[in-house]
Formats: sequence, structure tokens, C-alpha cells
Amino acid sequence: MTGDKQAYRGEPLSEAAALAYVHGICFKTGPPRRVGVELEWLVRPLSPASGSAPGPRPPHPPPPGAESPAPPHRSGAPQPPHPRRPPQAEPPNRPAARVGATALRAAATALREAPLSSAISVEPGGQLEFSSRPAPSLAACVRAVSADLTAARARLHRHGIALVGRGLDPHPPLRLLEDRRYRAMEAYFDRTGPAGRTMMCSTASVQVCLDAGTAEPGPFGMGRRWLLAHLLGAVLTAAFANSPADDGPWAGWRSARQGVWAALDGYRNLAPPAGGHSPRQAWARYVLDAPLLCVRSAQGPWTVPADGMTFRQWIRRGSRPGTGPGALRPPLLDDLVYHLTTLFPPVRPRGHLELRMIDAQPGPDGWIVPLAVTTALFDDAEASESAYRVVKPLAELTAGGPAPRNALWERAARAGLADPELHAAARDCFGLARRALPRLGAGRRVRAAVADFEARYIGPGRCPADDRAGSDDRVCTERRTGTDDRAHTRHRSDTSETAPRRQGEPW
Repeated sequence: MTGDKQAYRGEPLSEAAALAYVHGICFKTGPPRRVGVELEWLVRPLSPASGSAPGPRPPHPPPPGAESPAPPHRSGAPQPPHPRRPPQAEPPNRPAARVGATALRAAATALREAPLSSAISVEPGGQLEFSSRPAPSLAACVRAVSADLTAARARLHRHGIALVGRGLDPHPPLRLLEDRRYRAMEAYFDRTGPAGRTMMCSTASVQVCLDAGTAEPGPFGMGRRWLLAHLLGAVLTAAFANSPADDGPWAGWRSARQGVWAALDGYRNLAPPAGGHSPRQAWARYVLDAPLLCVRSAQGPWTVPADGMTFRQWIRRGSRPGTGPGALRPPLLDDLVYHLTTLFPPVRPRGHLELRMIDAQPGPDGWIVPLAVTTALFDDAEASESAYRVVKPLAELTAGGPAPRNALWERAARAGLADPELHAAARDCFGLARRALPRLGAGRRVRAAVADFEARYIGPGRCPADDRAGSDDRVCTERRTGTDDRAHTRHRSDTSETAPRRQGEPW
């Protein structure tokens, strides 16, 4: 305890002070002006046989019956002896090998040394996360992150690592990081089943970050945007579902990743119950009544309370400190700040709103579509008002509990857009977003990417997971236009993301 007292000095936190702090910092009001994105990627080693990642492809495979362009040769690279020679690939139905911890650390160090605007972090299972800076517009955000990813892929290529756009890794979960935070997190979640390890080590997402909104009512009002996020979030889950599972608890689900998140401890993964309170009040209560994931210490392992102690209970017990060997020090403000980072609801207020329900998307630029659609439906006044009217009837399906543990969110994760009500809502919302994007200054390529996704998936009632249901994530067999009738096995265009994309018109 002596070391802890020295490391965690300061005024013990009172319950009133904790509530006031959370109430004051988690919703910063004002007209929506900024947008950001956090991209999590699974990683895999490049095939030793091919020695490189496949060349850049469109974000999504062509529609059935459409011609596929021949893969472009890399400039200056030796030409293959025959233009139809397929690249080396992993055998079907077997996941690619893992990236080792040593290689991952070296690659992460190289990325952090690069002049990127995005912050780089490594998740427990080796996932790489790119967190953009707040941008003044959708176009600025897309340009900055696209440039970062182009530079990052080139560096990762030299380390023999490819990025993979998929929401759930088919490997069994394996924690690569030995940080005390993740050891404690693993111990905490192990009490409620295996979903915690899968969440930590095997999931990847696109997280869209938008301003919380104004204090006044209306389409940009904070209360309206908070409600819209929890209803529209299910539509986004269904439309962008990209983590199909062939076996296990979520076999047949389009977004098995969302199933994993719903199966966590049953509090820190859920939306706060409204109970007639404003978003600020509901969130502040939720934070203090959340069980502690751990109590940090300056030395040794961090303590995972055995009795499910909440942060509020810690404050109250800390006001009556004990002296026994299991006694906990009183909580400080820094402990509350840390506690906030251990809460994972589908919409997390961090001053702005962090929408966390979208699976990682296929293709080097597939992330742009959910970013653009979500931004348009929140930050264009006309689209936001109309989107709210579209999704408001879905609230009837949320009576069973908070997101994602209610019928609406479970149907979104299980069926994707095969669910008729979610399909109808997605069609309307994508139409609203498409019409709003020019008003937000989105470039031609962003608008084209959204229109292509809408035609390929939203119209027919499909999602990216439907392209891969029942097949291995890393290889597929398909016919190539202009070849003989043999099926050629090649790397999927939507999973390996290391090769830089072709330069062209700015986003």
C-alpha cells in the first residue's frame, strides 16, 4: 500500500464530485462541426510464397455477372510468365497464419515513427487501430485517413503484414499484449464466459465519431442525436454486417462480432437505461453504477474486485478505509477517468458521440461508406430529421432491454438486411444519405462509393457478410473473364489491404 499511496496521491473523490465530472465532460454541446473515425484492422502475415499482398481492388467484389478487371501489375515488378497465373494463397477452409508479437511490435513502432496524422494503437489480440484527429468536414477526414492508410500499408508491407477488413477473426482468441490492463480485463471477463477474450483479441470495427449536438431541441439536439444513435445503430449494424460465423454460438449470424459484444458481462457493454433522465443524467448514473473492471496499483497485478463492486460503492467504501490486507485505497479523479475507458456501450459519449456498432469493412477503402452514410444522417439537418422519422417506429422492438440486448439489435446482428423492417429502414436511410452528401461537400469518389454499396447491398437486401457466408475469409474460387473454364483460387480482394491503392482523383 505504501507504493500505491505515493503513486496515487490526491484528494479522494466524493460521489457528488464524480457525478459532476461525468455530467460535465461526456457531452460537449454545440452545432455539429467535426467528424472523426477509428479504424480497427485484423492483421495477417503476407504469404511467403507470393512475397507480397495482392494489388489494389475495388472496396467490394463486382456484382454477379459483372466483368472483373484483370489484376494490374505493380510498376517495376517482374512480370509473371503467364498473365492468368493465380497468386499463391492459403488452402481453402484454413485461416491464414498469425502475426507474431515481435513482428507486430516492430511494425507498430514503424507506424508510430511515420508522419501520420492518425494515432496508432495495438489491441490485445494484435489488431491495429488508426484513430483520426477531429476533422472540420467529412471530406477532410476521408483525405487525412486515406493518406495515413496509404503510407501505413507501404510500411506494413515491408514488415510482411497485411491489414484485414473483417469484423471477427476466425482464429481462436490469443492475447499478444501483456499489459496489466489487459491481464485484468481478461480475468474480469473470464468470470462470465469466453466472449470477453473473443472481444478483446478477435474483433475489429469502424467507429464513427460525431459531435454530441446542441442543448436545444431539434434535429441537432443532443437528446435527439442520442436517441437516433441507438435506433439507427441497429440499421447500421445490419447494413454493414461483415462477420459471418459458420459455427459456435453465433453460427449463421451476419454480425457475429455484435453477438460477441452482446454476450459480455451484461452492464458495461449495454446502453444506459434512460428511465426518464436526460442523456447526461443517464450516463452519469450508468458510469458510477458500473462494476469496476479493476483497481490499479503502482506495483504488481491490478486488483479485480471479486464482489462486483461498482465505482459508486468504491467511493463509499473508500470514505471508510480499512487496514486489512485486502483494503482498497480511496478512488481519485484519475481512477474515474480510467474507469470511463473500461465501459463499452454501443454508443459511448466522450465529449462527442462514438458509434461503436459497425463491423470492420472489406476493401482498402470500404470504411469510407459507413463513415459517409453515418455522418450524412447525423450532420445534415434535412437527412437527420427524416432519418429519425424512419427509425422511430423501430423503438417498439427495443422494449426487451437496452441495446444491444433487445430484439431490434439481435435481429440486426442475426439477419442483417434479410430482416424486412431493417431492410426497409436501410433503403430509406441510404437514399437520404446519398442525397445529403453533396450538401456536406463530399467528393465524387465518396458519393460513388456510397451509391455502389447501395446498389450492391442495400437494394437487394444484402450485406458484406453475405459475400462470404460459408466460405473462408482469405481465399475464394471464382471465374475470371477471358480465361478458360477452370476456377482460379486467389486471395479475396476484400481482405488483404497492405498494397497501396492507385493514386487518382482525391476523395
